[in-house]
Amino acid sequence: MDNIAIIKNIVEDACKNDNNTFGYGIWSHHIVDVVDYSKILAKKLDANIEIVEIAALLHDYAGIKCLEYYDEHHKYGAIEAEKILKELNYNNEIIDQVKHCIFSHRASVMEMQMSKEAICVASADAMAHIKQVPSLLYCAYVQKGMNIDEGSTWVRDKIKRSWNKLCKEAKEVIIDDYNNAIKILQA
Repeated sequence: MDNIAIIKNIVEDACKNDNNTFGYGIWSHHIVDVVDYSKILAKKLDANIEIVEIAALLHDYAGIKCLEYYDEHHKYGAIEAEKILKELNYNNEIIDQVKHCIFSHRASVMEMQMSKEAICVASADAMAHIKQVPSLLYCAYVQKGMNIDEGSTWVRDKIKRSWNKLCKEAKEVIIDDYNNAIKILQA
C-alpha cells in the first residue's frame, strides 16, 4: 500500500470511530471534497499534488481524533501530521510543507498561506463548505440546535466567509455553487 493510501485509511478510520463527534459525514461530506478540490487547484496553480493531497487528508484530523483539539485543530493537526509522516519516513522538507498547509487552512484564523500548496488546501476547505450546504444545515439545525432563521443565517455567513477565503482560481471553479447557495439561504 502506498503512503497516500495509508494516510487515507488513518483519517477515514478516525472518521468511523465512535469517539468522532462529527460522524462519518466529516469524511464523506467534507474531507473527500477537500482532497478533490485540492488536487484540482494544485493542477491549476502548479503546486505539488502529493503535499496538497496529504495536507487535505490530514487538515481536520486532530479535531476528528479528539474534540478537545477542535478549536485549535489547525495547530494540533500540524503536530499529528508530523507524527504520521515521520512514521512513513517522509523527509523534513515535505513534513514542514504539509504542516504549513494544515496550520494555515482555517478561514477564522488569518494565518498567511506562504505556498501554493497552502493556498490550494485553504481554498479547497472553503470550497467544500460551499458545496456541502446540506452538511452545514445539519450542523446548524441538528448539532447546534438552531431555529430556522438562526441556522440559515449561520450557514449563509459561513459560506460567505468561505467565499472570501478563496483564491481566484477556486472562485472560478465554485462560483455557480456559491451563487445557488446564497440565493437559497436568502429566501
